[in-house]
Amino acid sequence: MAGFVYIVTNSKRGTLYIGVTSNLERRIFEHREGLTPGFASKYGCTQLVWYEEHLQIATAIQREKSLKRWYRQWKIELIETVNPEWRDLYFALW
Repeated sequence: MAGFVYIVTNSKRGTLYIGVTSNLERRIFEHREGLTPGFASKYGCTQLVWYEEHLQIATAIQREKSLKRWYRQWKIELIETVNPEWRDLYFALW
């Protein structure tokens, strides 16, 4: 089963949340609608600003754990390499 690692935020260079899922569209919809209790909902992280697809969910989980250990600046640089304007990528998924 494929997996996705993703980063959602509440604003440009704002609070970052890193997650992993097998269904990116559904998961981001849940973030946007406030259906995910916890950190992301508490801080209003609803905008998808970065994601990466992996062929195996286990690889995606490993990547998520790795990214969570990164310094904040490294995460910002990762986002800005592919999304310098911090556009919400949710609508580009289709």
